[in-house]
Amino acid sequence: MGKNHDGLPLFETKSAKRRTQFKLFIVSMLVGICSIFVYRLRYMPFSTKEEEGAVVILLVWIGLFVSDLWFTLYWFVTLVVRWNPIYRHTFNDRLILNRYGEKDLPGVDIFVCTANPKAEPPLMVVNTVLSVMAYDYPPHKLSVYLSDDGASELTFYALLEASEFSKKWLPFCSKFEVEPRSPEVYFTNNEASQPLDDHHGQWASIKRLYEDMKRRIESATKAGQISESIRRGHKGFREWDYVLSKRDHQTIIQILIDGRDPEAMDIDGHPLPTLVYLAREKRPQYHHNFKAGAMNSLIRVLANISNAPIILNLDCDMYSNHSESVKDAMCFFLDKEKGYEIAFVQFPQAFENLTQHDIYSSSLRVIMEVELRGFDTSGGPCYIGTGCFHRRESLSGKKYNEASKVILDWKRKNEDEGISAEALEETTKVLASCTFEENTQWGKEMGVMYGCLVEDVLTGLVIQCRGWRSVYYNPEKKAFLGAAPTTLLQTLVQHKRWAEGCLQIFLSKYCPMTYGYKKIPLGLRVSYLVYLLWSLNSFASLYYVTVPSLCLLKGISLFPQISSIWVAPFLYVFLGNRGYSLGEFLMCGGTYREWLNNQRMWLFNRTTSYFFTVLDHMLKLLGFTDEAFIITAKVADDDVSERYKQELMEFGIASPMFTILTALALLNALGFIWGLKKLIFTQQSLYMNPFALQVVLSGLLVFVNLPIYEAIFLRKDKGRLPNSVIYQSIMLTLVACSIVLY
Repeated sequence: MGKNHDGLPLFETKSAKRRTQFKLFIVSMLVGICSIFVYRLRYMPFSTKEEEGAVVILLVWIGLFVSDLWFTLYWFVTLVVRWNPIYRHTFNDRLILNRYGEKDLPGVDIFVCTANPKAEPPLMVVNTVLSVMAYDYPPHKLSVYLSDDGASELTFYALLEASEFSKKWLPFCSKFEVEPRSPEVYFTNNEASQPLDDHHGQWASIKRLYEDMKRRIESATKAGQISESIRRGHKGFREWDYVLSKRDHQTIIQILIDGRDPEAMDIDGHPLPTLVYLAREKRPQYHHNFKAGAMNSLIRVLANISNAPIILNLDCDMYSNHSESVKDAMCFFLDKEKGYEIAFVQFPQAFENLTQHDIYSSSLRVIMEVELRGFDTSGGPCYIGTGCFHRRESLSGKKYNEASKVILDWKRKNEDEGISAEALEETTKVLASCTFEENTQWGKEMGVMYGCLVEDVLTGLVIQCRGWRSVYYNPEKKAFLGAAPTTLLQTLVQHKRWAEGCLQIFLSKYCPMTYGYKKIPLGLRVSYLVYLLWSLNSFASLYYVTVPSLCLLKGISLFPQISSIWVAPFLYVFLGNRGYSLGEFLMCGGTYREWLNNQRMWLFNRTTSYFFTVLDHMLKLLGFTDEAFIITAKVADDDVSERYKQELMEFGIASPMFTILTALALLNALGFIWGLKKLIFTQQSLYMNPFALQVVLSGLLVFVNLPIYEAIFLRKDKGRLPNSVIYQSIMLTLVACSIVLY
């Protein structure tokens, strides 16, 4: 627990309850797992006879043993983050009451990153910007930077409109204590309810102003260009006269609101936050390093404009859902006892557009509610790329040195130097140029790390290895809300990118087991493996999804009969594991149907996203493919959105991932039908039948794949499986069966 000089804590830390019962359960599971290994070894089908297929059966049995061994090792890894999770609570009301006045609070620079005006609509982007401009925090200590890697004048125009609207929106938020402070979300949620204390029609007036701004932005976005009359209204549009394309243009920096200017006031006479638009320079001959490059440009640019000691970075769709989140973060950074060692405070990702039962399991509920708390126990959570408050020093490559503790102070750069905004823009441009990082340590020892698809996770690991620690804070009211993928393919592609980036870290010099040796605790090093080993789970998962069904077709038994005592450990481990998973999920606020969707997506990801992750990584090592950063679309067609709301899985287009999923579903169906035939038409009782457990396993896989069968045989909408995918899957299934039955 951290305390300030008056003895009152700014935050408290509590351990999870009922750990004794959990540890007893783990011991019982371990006994069951060991019993399974004893069975596998004792009944290993060695044969001295040259029986037909004896070698095949032995290889199948060995494959099961190796798969069970892998699942056991990975299970041990997941236990580390579940062993003793911790919960944190802040007392942000004490920041000012007990110690800090407005003059003493540190400044905060806020990064909002966007890259594509089609996938990330400008209106959505500026709603995120407005929500963070309106934080319940001294406005002259806030600076908001929009990084536009798409160099779109549409996005610049939307931000220009938002800068004007903010003069009315910010005082309105303070006066009415608006939550959340994204105008689109606020007015949508309160569409039919006008505040009772709105004596002068301010609510209706500000809503009308927002609708007018929204109409102008959407009209420009739909037209795909800015009219000449609008272009003449601001000097910034002249920059686009020299933009050849979004991949070939000069640095564009526009300070739309200058926080140093005494005239930068809202309609009530209060200062406004600084607002800056940045499109860093891009040239075809220079690698721009995706979001990591954008972040590093922002870090350098802010150092010349606002120079705040704390940085918040957000994806453009993650609007602020709670106006006091900054104060919550400050409770950790300003703690007298522990604050000096904290590099970043990570808030969870949460989404507002989830379906009732979260069909694609986008909430990452267990990761956010359980696993990252376990990270926090061992030294701090990993950095997940958004919703994170950073200490600027740690992002600048500095090591934590307990002997050089300094209080977080802040003085705006160039505050008293009389430099105009125009002059500041010109002098800052070089910091965002393509050549600035040449022969420097940016992306290596300074800033966000390069060369990895999950640069956020790698950056957090490197920071922790420099001696810093991090904090995970998951308040009851979510600090940020974003937009989750609305199609199955978007979800699978997103998981593929995450898994491939994690695999890159695992196979690089930054593997935490070696790179973190003697730098971070063993528990934290093992915790990272939960995600770094995601993709390698694909092999054991694919084995269990395919081989038991194929063996049913061949007549090979892989599990003990129900009457055998050896069936007990198999049933206990399976039912105990799934039962614990369900209990954990319900404890995190989920529902039973949501858990079923989570299990389905868990299997889909392991058999497609993670498998293609390993395949693609091998091809990249061989030089056949290049690294690419894929932006997940934040908008969808109306019919796609409607099916998403109805919780119909969206297939619709051809994809190798869908081919694999469909082929596996057909194979499991064949195995299940063939297995039922063996159970029904044999003279053996169910308890004595050696194929009973195999049939149950195939039946469970058939149940998991129900949406796929529906998309093949029942659905007629555009979201059904394309015929080309179905035909390819049938051929793939027939080839696999032919090889086995030959």
